[in-house]
Amino acid sequence: MTREDSHGATEVGVTAERSTNGSPAAIPPDADAVVVGAGILGLATARELKRLRPEWSVLVVEKEDTAARHQTGRNSCVLHAGVYYAPGSLKARLCTDGRRLLMDFCDEHHLPYEVTGKLVVATEAHEIGKLEELYRRAKLNGLAGLRLLSASQLRDVEPHAAGRAGLHVPETGIVDFRLVAAALQRELEDHGSTIAFSAGVSSLRDVPGGVRVTTTRGSVSAKVAVACAGLQSDRLARASGTTTSDVAIVPFRGSYYALAPSAAERCRGMIYPVPDPRLPFLGVHVNRRPDGGVWVGPNAVLALAREGYRRRELSLADMREVAGSAAFWRLARRHWRTGVSEVTRDLVPHLVARAVRRLLPDVSRADLVPAAAGIRAQALHSNGLLADDFLFAESPRVLHVQNAPSPAATSSLAIASVLAKKTLAKLDGR
Repeated sequence: MTREDSHGATEVGVTAERSTNGSPAAIPPDADAVVVGAGILGLATARELKRLRPEWSVLVVEKEDTAARHQTGRNSCVLHAGVYYAPGSLKARLCTDGRRLLMDFCDEHHLPYEVTGKLVVATEAHEIGKLEELYRRAKLNGLAGLRLLSASQLRDVEPHAAGRAGLHVPETGIVDFRLVAAALQRELEDHGSTIAFSAGVSSLRDVPGGVRVTTTRGSVSAKVAVACAGLQSDRLARASGTTTSDVAIVPFRGSYYALAPSAAERCRGMIYPVPDPRLPFLGVHVNRRPDGGVWVGPNAVLALAREGYRRRELSLADMREVAGSAAFWRLARRHWRTGVSEVTRDLVPHLVARAVRRLLPDVSRADLVPAAAGIRAQALHSNGLLADDFLFAESPRVLHVQNAPSPAATSSLAIASVLAKKTLAKLDGR
């Protein structure tokens, strides 16, 4: 296994492949398979299709001018071990298998990663039972080296941490998923696949014997198509005339801070709170990153634009869609207290420092420096419940991924195997 420091990528996004005149790679008139989206999941799915059908032409189309511009390139770089998921569930298996596959991929492509370990801390007495349940789940999911720790033992793992009890998960790690996406892109191109950037997809329509993919740079015919469209997945499914089971994407923006260099040494690896089981968010945590920095966050607040990473960035169309959603208002009524708390903390940095001090008592507001933000494409059911499982919309030759639940980046190579097989089964009418 590689155990070296990662300097990561200096910018969000992976360099686009260009033709000799500097324009994006041309879109061919036909291909055997088309994959929409050049995030880590789309690229991994294209790679798996090519592995299963090496004779096929596989085309990836992406609306941005580079890969990994959104969720893949805007996260805390955590390589999850599978602590939180119900034993025996598909999510648990895909996390375990995906982590192993991803580390093997990194070794094969000489990509740096590090197994730092993770400490989940119970700061209140009522959280200790939840912590013990996490330990039980993690053991059933096959994690090794787990330890339940007393308050005094926490500092053996994280010398500056404090709490009533803890769970040490030594198999959790960090990796720059942008570098993984870049390696996937290179491998696809080395094996003859085309990745066409600046090609937004407006629809994927079933036609006799295949599918017609319409993009802003022309149309392409294919035998099958799979859409890994992330933040735009519900819109693309609707535009393609595919039943979506009333699923809508609600964008949640997560803002991060970084610990100033003078305070970064207070976190060796990762320090997490015990999560609220009612929500698919893990709470404000502290984790070291591949570039050596330490991030704090994220908050989880409704984004004012699906792809608006700045706090004041607003899309009236996106907001009208949310405001007109009965499902969103059902969600808001159920979790309004949590929502108010998240928004308030997002606007008041002193409250972020207070949340961090529950885990690291020595951190002050002066130690927090604004960092990046990401947006999570959270699928929402019509009844107002947040989706926490895989969701698909399908037609005879098209598979739309409407929700690939966290940890999708860690699990990407394992999820890709499921998606590729599910897509190829359409050729047999299964």
